[in-house]
Amino acid sequence: MKRLEAASYPVSIFIGGSVWEAETICRAYCDEVGLCVTVTETNYVYTDGETLGVIVGLINYPRFPSTPVAIWAHAEVLAERLRVGLKQESFTIQAPDRTVWISLREEGK
Repeated sequence: MKRLEAASYPVSIFIGGSVWEAETICRAYCDEVGLCVTVTETNYVYTDGETLGVIVGLINYPRFPSTPVAIWAHAEVLAERLRVGLKQESFTIQAPDRTVWISLREEGK
């Protein structure tokens, strides 16, 4: 038995859109760069509405350890690909030390 450990650095991407399309985009990115992510279907409920979407998870996988900077960089690239592919105007990336919302919407919307 082998046991490996790495410092935890979970990063999540929150974005609306089809789980099937999100999986397709994530699969292409993971194949391109050598990565593994999770894709979890979710429902976003907000004032006066709701929408289906996904949460894409990245971790510091002990078999192939990385750094927080590298994991965050993957999340930013993948989130932008998801935004374009899922035809969304915004997304959020969350890590233990920060949360960033990116939006192309007009200010105040």
